[in-house]
Amino acid sequence: MEKILLTGATGFVGKELAIKLLEKKYEVHTLERYVTGRYSFEGDAKIINHHGSLTDYAAIKHIIKDVKPDFVLHLAAISPVSFSYDHYMEVTEANYLGTINLAEACFREVKNFKQFIFAGTSEEYGMSLQTTKDMLKEDSPLLPNSPYAIAKVAADIYLRYMHSAYGFPVTIMRPYNTYGRKDNSHFFIERTITQMLRGNKVYLGDRGTVRDWLYIDDHVNGYIKAIGNKKAVGEVVQLCTGKGYTTEETANIIARLTGFKGDVVWNSTPKRPLDAKILIGDNSKAKRILGWEPKYDLESGLKMTIDYWRK
Repeated sequence: MEKILLTGATGFVGKELAIKLLEKKYEVHTLERYVTGRYSFEGDAKIINHHGSLTDYAAIKHIIKDVKPDFVLHLAAISPVSFSYDHYMEVTEANYLGTINLAEACFREVKNFKQFIFAGTSEEYGMSLQTTKDMLKEDSPLLPNSPYAIAKVAADIYLRYMHSAYGFPVTIMRPYNTYGRKDNSHFFIERTITQMLRGNKVYLGDRGTVRDWLYIDDHVNGYIKAIGNKKAVGEVVQLCTGKGYTTEETANIIARLTGFKGDVVWNSTPKRPLDAKILIGDNSKAKRILGWEPKYDLESGLKMTIDYWRK
């Protein structure tokens, strides 16, 4: 049985991915920080938990040496972009230095290591796209505009250096804005849904920002398709739908599906110092290399997300 070490297993995507990995009959190990009360799989005999901080190289090296994973799926990150503006050092250490520690430990401690799959982000492109007539591709310019995105770009570049210099088997995934959370209403779609279901006034930010929304099941399936895929080694692959919606268009769809008749107050949440106006991706490479394409359009994904929160 092949071993997978999954980081970020307590997070939104990681939780869903861990369940799928078990279904695929992998031996699943998780790397988690010690945070009181946050043990998603504690007591689940099928998942082997390891506790350590990505910023502690000695601890990471010990865990990698002990587990000897065939694959690492590195999803762990401090992910709220808005948080990174004021907590830039913490975000840089976790998202950049933590990635280096993990990758170098795999390279140095695991013989015949098969693949390091890194969770990049569409935020890496930043201000690269200026018109909705175009779509971002894997070779589009990286113009990060937040400490979060800068740390991700730096990690991305370091991993590609390791591949070029030593043949380190890395695959960089760049998923777009994902929704379908079950326990966090901080992010745009879940925040809009929960406010509309309560029937209150809805307070949102910029109505004109354009995003390519990816449903959680499609996101997870992209990682599953990448594991052990030799064509994906050394590659950057986007996970996206290829269709962009303004936040206003998205909120209007949610209002229709929830039956919300109240008021939306725009420009009423804190603005970021910089924000990418448009993020729409081309998924042709994912189709070609991974045999992946999204199963859910925005409306079908929103219906499932709304049904969950309604309950």
